[in-house]
Amino acid sequence: MEQGMGQGAPAVKTNIMDRQLTRGLIVLAVGAAIWFWPVPVGLKPAGWHLLAIFVSVILGFILKPLPGGALTILGLGFSALTEVLTPSQVLAGFSDSTIWTIVSAFLLATGFVKTGLGRRISYMVIYAIGNKTLKLAYAVLLSDCIMAPGIPSNAARVGGVLYPIVRSLCSAFGSEPGPTARRVGSFLMICTYQSEATISSTFMTASSANLLAVALAASTFGVHVSWATWTIGAIVPGMISLAVMPYFFYKVYPPEVKETPEAKQMASAELAKMGKATPKEKMMIGIFLAMLAAWGTYQFTHIDPVVVALLGVGFMLLTNVIEWKDVLNEKPAWDTLVWMGGVVALAAGLRQLGVIAWFAKAVGATLVGVSWPIALAVVVLGYLYAHYAFASVAAHVTALFPAFAAVGIAAGAPPFLLVLCLCYATHLTMTLTHYAAGPAPIYFGAGYVDQGTWWKLGFIVSLINIAIWGGIGIPWWKFLGLW
Repeated sequence: MEQGMGQGAPAVKTNIMDRQLTRGLIVLAVGAAIWFWPVPVGLKPAGWHLLAIFVSVILGFILKPLPGGALTILGLGFSALTEVLTPSQVLAGFSDSTIWTIVSAFLLATGFVKTGLGRRISYMVIYAIGNKTLKLAYAVLLSDCIMAPGIPSNAARVGGVLYPIVRSLCSAFGSEPGPTARRVGSFLMICTYQSEATISSTFMTASSANLLAVALAASTFGVHVSWATWTIGAIVPGMISLAVMPYFFYKVYPPEVKETPEAKQMASAELAKMGKATPKEKMMIGIFLAMLAAWGTYQFTHIDPVVVALLGVGFMLLTNVIEWKDVLNEKPAWDTLVWMGGVVALAAGLRQLGVIAWFAKAVGATLVGVSWPIALAVVVLGYLYAHYAFASVAAHVTALFPAFAAVGIAAGAPPFLLVLCLCYATHLTMTLTHYAAGPAPIYFGAGYVDQGTWWKLGFIVSLINIAIWGGIGIPWWKFLGLW
């Protein structure tokens, strides 16, 4: 038996390496085909060659022959070697203020997790209002909303902080995968995940992909979206959507158990184990609230959001909420810095070399004679439902945001409105599949909801979100004077 296992392990490793090699060759072949294809009329050779590199990197993000950071470094290095971009252009993305805001937000999330503040917030909300199943669902979402502005990873927030709590609640009611799944587990699992799409859309700093979209909008189209503008614009459609979602699932996918006094008992017991809030927790909440206040009042203070973020991390280090080794160990932050900074640099290069304008003109010609509201709807819906082909929101943004925005602007849609719609739609894509975003495999993999039900309900939720964000959001943004 042991000998057989020993012989099987190298074979599995070899198969994985063969698949990676095959995927790598596909990426190279596609890039080479574009590179050596005759340069289209109206485009400089350097622009066409940079497009070949960019497409190769994006395809690599999807096929994953190498980690995203490695692919980005190769793309940047080849861009400089072939003199498509200068060394300063290649490195420009790493000085982007939005990228460093993302890194700082990851470190802020470390403080939430390390101090236990995230778990305490969740249990406090559950204890306060979790005596019925429907109210319990709202309690979970409320705790997520409280944490979302300070934790820029829904995988870490909803997967790392909330999932263990939700899973424990299911077990507390004897609801396990299988015959007892529908007691409370199926309802809580799908409601928590599907509602996360709205929460991630409501706060700019709820996900690094939001910040990437903002950075691409600024570097590619000169459209700047502040933290306050994003939040004010999202708060009305976002809160309406969050109010609707648990009730929708309660009616179409109802739990068998309606009363949940055990939830309050469980939360009380967990809070008792945690004891009183520690000085580090109190310091963490103080720093977090101060950062939110500074981000929200930028139009009065004019303190750049990245300055606020860096100072927040600095005070966390100064007060020992986190240590320098925590900063060094926060690998997702530095991984994001590398690949996202590289993508921003490549996207900026495409704009500088006229590729974005050329693409917009070429594709926009197909929409000649179409009114801009229809063009806007086509672009945003295409952007949203294209996510069936993606297993990463960040990859979706990287591959499609500049192209779809360029087409919409060329068709006459107001640039700020278009960018805002695409930014908010970025995470509304999460509802569609069981692989749509980081938390999806976690909640689907729990085994409480079958794939057919997940996809069917996810599609219906996407239609509800379109109705709310389009039917209420766009008039709200008009009222605010955003377009």
